[in-house]
Amino acid sequence: MRYRRIPNWLNLLGLLLGLALNSWLIVDGRPWPGLVFSLKGMGLAFGVYFLLYALRAMGAGDVKLMAAIGALVGWQDWIGVLLLTAIIGGVSAVVLSLVRGRLKTTLFNVGFILSEFKSMRPAYLKNEELDVKSSKALRQPHGAVIAVATVAFLMVSSYMVR
Repeated sequence: MRYRRIPNWLNLLGLLLGLALNSWLIVDGRPWPGLVFSLKGMGLAFGVYFLLYALRAMGAGDVKLMAAIGALVGWQDWIGVLLLTAIIGGVSAVVLSLVRGRLKTTLFNVGFILSEFKSMRPAYLKNEELDVKSSKALRQPHGAVIAVATVAFLMVSSYMVR
């Protein structure tokens, strides 16, 4: 969190573990459905987060982390992780905006992003503050939000299975 970086070795380890563990699952006497399950999760997560990266809304480490999580949990559970990440990220962004005295600006920026999205234009082109790489941006460590949401989702889903 201090350096706002997600180590590549951690992402690679998660990706390889997801592919290996899910490949080990045997369904109807065939091992391949587990690998396909893992690849679908990885592909969906990578695709969604790569689009956000292309719009400069996420860093590359976030893309790789979500791909690893997708490989571990599969595409269906990854959607749950994504939704919980959005909720926790939204709440923490509001708290961060309040603490820094920037709630009004943040809410305006959200409206601006949505209006630019509707016109199919990247918002960072007209407002440098909306580029994740900008020093003017109000940034929060999204990797930490992803980690909290993933652990919370897995805990709740394991409790619900019982």
